[in-house]
Amino acid sequence: MGGRHLTDSSVAQDALISIPALLARNARKYGASTAYREKEFGIWQTWTWIEAAEEIRATALGLLNIGVEKGDYVALVGRNRPAHYMAMVAAQMVGAIPVPLYQDAVAEEMAYVLDHCGARFVICGDQEQVDKVIEVQETIHHIEHVIYNDKRGMRKYDHTNLNWLHDIQAEGRASHQRFDAELDKRIAEITYDDTCVMLYTSGTTGRPKGVVLSNRNIIEASKASSEFDHLRQDEQILAYLPMAWVGDFIFSVGQAYWNSFCVNCPERPETMYENLHEIGPTYFFAPPRYFEERITLLLIRMEDAGRLKKWLFDTFMAHAKTVGPKLLDGKPVGGWDRFKYWLGNIFIYGPVRNRAGMSHVRVAYTAGEAIGPEIFEFWRSLGINLKQLYGQTEASVFITNHPDHEVRSDTVGVPIPGVEIRIGDNGEVYYRSPGTFVEYYKNPESTASTKDAEGWVATGDAGFIEEATGHLRIIDRAKDVGKMADGSLFAPKYVENKLKFYPNILEAVVIGAGRDTCCAMINIDLTAVGNWAERNNIAYASYQELAAHPKVYAMVQEHIEEVNRSVAQDEMLSGCQIHRFLILHKELDADDGELTRTRKVRRAIIGEKFKDLVDALYDGSESIYTETEVTYEDGRKGKITATLEIRDAAVAQRVQHKMAAE
Repeated sequence: MGGRHLTDSSVAQDALISIPALLARNARKYGASTAYREKEFGIWQTWTWIEAAEEIRATALGLLNIGVEKGDYVALVGRNRPAHYMAMVAAQMVGAIPVPLYQDAVAEEMAYVLDHCGARFVICGDQEQVDKVIEVQETIHHIEHVIYNDKRGMRKYDHTNLNWLHDIQAEGRASHQRFDAELDKRIAEITYDDTCVMLYTSGTTGRPKGVVLSNRNIIEASKASSEFDHLRQDEQILAYLPMAWVGDFIFSVGQAYWNSFCVNCPERPETMYENLHEIGPTYFFAPPRYFEERITLLLIRMEDAGRLKKWLFDTFMAHAKTVGPKLLDGKPVGGWDRFKYWLGNIFIYGPVRNRAGMSHVRVAYTAGEAIGPEIFEFWRSLGINLKQLYGQTEASVFITNHPDHEVRSDTVGVPIPGVEIRIGDNGEVYYRSPGTFVEYYKNPESTASTKDAEGWVATGDAGFIEEATGHLRIIDRAKDVGKMADGSLFAPKYVENKLKFYPNILEAVVIGAGRDTCCAMINIDLTAVGNWAERNNIAYASYQELAAHPKVYAMVQEHIEEVNRSVAQDEMLSGCQIHRFLILHKELDADDGELTRTRKVRRAIIGEKFKDLVDALYDGSESIYTETEVTYEDGRKGKITATLEIRDAAVAQRVQHKMAAE
């Protein structure tokens, strides 16, 4: 039933103008190839393109059966699972618009999005997500049906307007004679400029905005980026990023359907590393935080290694740092250096790549925020073709990317085909492309202030284009880039990324705009510092106690002073050295509003919430007593108190910025 109708329906097969049209092409052309793979109960389950097409059609028929209309918004909240990706495509088939949400969002955050988009239908992953939606329904009354995928714990719920996804599919199959014609009609009516998906921004400066992306946006961006890096039908990816994030939608839906490659889903978020190792993806994306964490774990293990193993690691990694990137970029390398790198590949680089699940990676990306150059170069030295891409939700991800053999840690590459970029008078980066978003939903003012009549989009980032290479360099967020009191440039992210290269530092927030000096608030990494404390016989009972330990302060001070020496060598940013610092008594947390769900720092909120700490950093205080409200996992609010030490850090001889001197 399902396969016949999908592959022979009235979709214009040669007009690849929607995800359902790409699905029809894939089922027809690559039907026996694997489309999805998921580990469940310890066994990898697979769906071919034909099987996926049949399941998606059954879901679409079921959605028609419960009354989903064209233009409806169908919210989806859950972890990465084939059923959830297929449900989004099924929603597109019936002319509805999928709206994925962050699965770790609290009910209050979900309530805003569900209310703003007016969702009548919500697809949930499991009982936890259903409970959040039921809580939301106390104040939002337009949600008519809730569908869940995992039925564990759901038996005693009121199922009047609650349905198991498998039942929706079964009812769709049973009623296909009633709805086949209507479904084919709706598929045929999809245009290139119809909405493909609506994704909400992370909301670093306020309420999230609904970014409307059309089929044209998603498919053109997927096509251009795939051609740029020569993606193929035999690629393997691991889908573990939040489904509400535009990167996951492009990689796991847009590019996956354009290239018809396989999307692998982990068994659980906790088994992601294990499943990554099993899958051995050829195409991989991770935010900078992922690469930072892997280095932290690796360096912790090496601290516990024997002398010989530690010596081998240090010796070969020093060699890799100079030779590895040259080999990747096709530059000349001497015979002895090649041989030494070959030996290192046997004993060090190969095992590290394998442990990280990247033995087969052909192309790897990082994006979302700037990555520290030391971190970036570490992974490339291992022979991993890691690139920095630059993009936004509003661009359907891709603005610039590194071409092969032109990869650098200090730039984000060149515009991908079809993308134009320019730099405004104030240094802000602007772009326009076929991937440029349609609008912000129900927000014409923000749309007009972000995208002009000619299609140029203000990124909010400050940067410049190198004349010699055409590469784009991003300095920082435009709103965060400022001037020190003496007129020299202030770019906090540049310094923060250098600090986060150290495994002991999880997060850093640098302050200094309009001031004579820069100061910093530091989050230690509990795993790395806890391991160090254990080796050094330092007892502690909590994060707060460990963070306040004098030896931890001394260690962080060493890192800061080393970063100061490095920053001092940068003529443009040498004024950003850190003069005073403190170690925070709690980890910055999205639940407390200090980070976005994509782990970006909300500087304005942190500046307001920790105003007493900022004032103390600048008034010469040696310590500060503070009280901070925190949110526990169950949603309850509490308060923690602490007296934080404030220390001075040595600064290096500063290089004066030529423009400032003039």
